[in-house]
Amino acid sequence: MSEIRAIVTDIEGTTSSIDFVRDVLFPYARQRLPAFVETHGDKPEVQHWLHEAAREAGLVEASRQEVIELLLQWIDQDRKATPLKALQGMIWKDGYENGDYRAHLYPEVAGRLRDWRAEGLRLYVYSSGSVPAQKLFFGYSEAGDLLPLFAGYFDTEIGGKRETASYQRIAEAIGEQPAHLLFLSDIVEELDAAAEAGFQTGWLVREPLPPPASPRHPVHRDFSTVLR
Repeated sequence: MSEIRAIVTDIEGTTSSIDFVRDVLFPYARQRLPAFVETHGDKPEVQHWLHEAAREAGLVEASRQEVIELLLQWIDQDRKATPLKALQGMIWKDGYENGDYRAHLYPEVAGRLRDWRAEGLRLYVYSSGSVPAQKLFFGYSEAGDLLPLFAGYFDTEIGGKRETASYQRIAEAIGEQPAHLLFLSDIVEELDAAAEAGFQTGWLVREPLPPPASPRHPVHRDFSTVLR
């Protein structure tokens, strides 16, 4: 097995509970999205993502209300659409800065991230949430500001998380051979794509359920057994 030089981690179900995203962040953004679009819709960055949402949905001349309804539908469907993730991140920024919530982390995560960084490993995030949303998540976590621990962030603008080419691009951006990179996720299909690109993998199975008899990836109940 090749030496691990960098770790790329998912967020939901890996560093943090899916419940926090589903029960706190998503409802927060859904409730505030219509008013946010109405009050910020003339800002260039917001205009860009509204246009991208309409384009992705094949809407040639959509009204602002139609785009709002589209985005709300995507939230309800948990669609991994880059325009939606970008707009959600802008809304979540207000919530973090206002102290409405702090990002959940599993108890051992912050300590292990600090240990890995102290050991000289470079740390990266690859999540379906936008890069700004990722930075907010780790900047306003329950364990404090963890941003200094990370060397970089990747979202779906680099490609889908179940696509092998995405991990090839990530390896190129990091500047390491895939064999020296470890990807951590709770989703087997993401791990399959990473492994096909040459990454080493770790499958986080945090639920108290028995893993498959012959898992395709090394299984970890939490971060405490990764690289040990």
